[in-house]
Amino acid sequence: MIAVNDVSLRFGDRKLFEDVNIQFNPGNCYGLIGANGAGKSTFIKILSGELEAQSGHVAMGSGERLAVLKQDHFEYEEHAVLETVIMGHKKLYDIMAEKNAIYMKEDFSDEDGMRAAELEGEFAELNGWEAESEAAILLQGLGISENLHDKKMAELSGSDKVKVLLAQALFGKPDVLLLDEPTNHLDLNAIKWLEEFLINFENTVIVVSHDRHFLNKVCTHIADLDFGKIQLYVGNYDFWYESSQLATRLASDQNAKKEEKIKELQAFIARFSANASKSKQATSRKKMLDKIELDDIRPSSRKYPFVNFTIGREIGNDVLTVRDVSQKVDGNQLLNNISFNMNKEDKIVLIGDPLAKSALLRILAEEDEPAAGTISWGVTTSRAYLPIDNTAYFEGSEQSLVDWLRQYSPEDESETFLRGFLGRMLFSGEEVKKKPSVLSGGEKVRCMLSKMMLSHANVLLLDEPTNHLDLESIQALNNGMIAFKGAMVFTSHDHQFIQTVANRVIEIREDGSILDKQLSYDEFLEWKEAQGITN
Repeated sequence: MIAVNDVSLRFGDRKLFEDVNIQFNPGNCYGLIGANGAGKSTFIKILSGELEAQSGHVAMGSGERLAVLKQDHFEYEEHAVLETVIMGHKKLYDIMAEKNAIYMKEDFSDEDGMRAAELEGEFAELNGWEAESEAAILLQGLGISENLHDKKMAELSGSDKVKVLLAQALFGKPDVLLLDEPTNHLDLNAIKWLEEFLINFENTVIVVSHDRHFLNKVCTHIADLDFGKIQLYVGNYDFWYESSQLATRLASDQNAKKEEKIKELQAFIARFSANASKSKQATSRKKMLDKIELDDIRPSSRKYPFVNFTIGREIGNDVLTVRDVSQKVDGNQLLNNISFNMNKEDKIVLIGDPLAKSALLRILAEEDEPAAGTISWGVTTSRAYLPIDNTAYFEGSEQSLVDWLRQYSPEDESETFLRGFLGRMLFSGEEVKKKPSVLSGGEKVRCMLSKMMLSHANVLLLDEPTNHLDLESIQALNNGMIAFKGAMVFTSHDHQFIQTVANRVIEIREDGSILDKQLSYDEFLEWKEAQGITN
C-alpha cells in the first residue's frame, strides 16, 4: 500500500500537482495516464522518493519495500547481470555483501563469527538462498539467456540492459512496484511474459505506459492525471476511454432522460464485464465493474486531435506490384528477392527487423531505389508518406506553422481554413505562429499527419506513426486509420494499434525473405504458434 496525502508540486509558475490525495492498494495494478508533460514521470519520482514534493507526503505500510524501474541504463556497468538483479533488493544485497566480506577475512574473529551467524539468520528470513535462482528465472522469462547471467552489464546490448533493470525491479516480490514505460525496447515475448507476471502479482503496481494493449491486460484501475489532480477509475484503459466518451455524449444530450442514461450506462458496463477474460486480473476487474454506479462514470476533460484521412479519388483494382526487390544497407541484406501484390482493401502491417521495415517503406514511398527488382504503383493511386525520421521537413524552417502547412495544401486554402485545421490537431491560438523547428517530437508528428490529411491520398505509408505521441493522439490516430477508406502499409510496436487496423501481416524475416498472411495480427501470432514458428 502507498498513500499520497495533500501532495503539491510547482515548477516556477507551472502547477503540476495540487493537494493530491490518493491511495494505491495491494492486489491492484494502476495505470497512470495523462497528456505529455502532465507530470506522470514526475509523480512516479515523488512516489519513489527521488523527488520531494513542496507540500504533503507519501506514506507506505510499516516494513514495506518499494521497487522502481531504473532509467539510467549505464548505472551498473561494472556489475554482473545476476548481481545487478539481486541489487534490486537493497537490504538482501547488503547482507550478502557483508556476509561474503566477513567470510573472506584471513583473521576471522569470534566477533566475526557472531556477526556472520546473525547475518545468516537475516539472509534466510529474506529468502536469500533462493535469490540467485529467482533472479535467473526473471532474466530467462524476459529473454536474457543463462550464458549472459555472469557477464558484466557493460557487455550487454541496450535492449538487454533494459530487461535486466526490469528484472531488478521485479526481484524479491516488492510491496510496491513503480514501472515507468516498462515495455519500451521489449520484444513481443518479453511483453507477454511481463503481462502474465503482473496479472499474477499480488502486491501494488503503478505503471506508466503508452501501450494500450498492455494497460488493458494488466490494469485493474486507471489513475488519470489531469489539471493537477489524479482521479481514480475502476477498469482498464479501454473501459476508461469508452466510458468517458459515452459520458461526454450523454452529458451533451440535454433531452435524454435520466432513466435512459442509466440503462445505456448499465448496458455499457455489462458489455465490458462480459468481455473480461479468464485471467485473475480480469476476473477481479469484472467484480469491480459490476459495482459501478451512474455517478462513477464522468466525462473526460481531455482533448483529442481530429484525425480523418479522406481520399480524393477511389482506388482501382491495380494498386501495387512488388517484384523481386532486394536491398542492402551498410552491407546488411535487409530485403532478399521479395515479391507481393497489394489489393485496394489492404491495410498491411510490416513486422520484423526495424531497419528492413523502414527500408521497404522508403522504397514504396519512392524515396530510395531498390538494389534489385521493381515496384509499380497503379495509375489511380496517390500516396502520402510519414517517415520514422521527419527531421528534414522541419529543419531550419523560420515560417509559421500556418505557412508551413500551406505549402502542402493542394489548393490555395485560406489562413482561416489552415488555422482551423491546425486547431483540430490541438494547435490553438498563438501556437499556430510557432516556428516548425522548435516543435516537440509529438507536435511534429501531428503536423505530418495534418500534411497527410490535406493530401487526400488514397494510399498511406506510415513508419512508426505512434512514436512520440501521447495516448490521446494515439487513440485519435488509431480511430482515423480504422475509418480510412483507402489502402495502407504501416509499421508499429503498438499491439492494439496493429490488431485494430491491419487486415494483412507481412513479416520481414532475418534472411530478408517475407511471410505474408491475410490475417489480423492476433490471428497471425496464433497461426505462427500453431505452426511452431518461433522467429
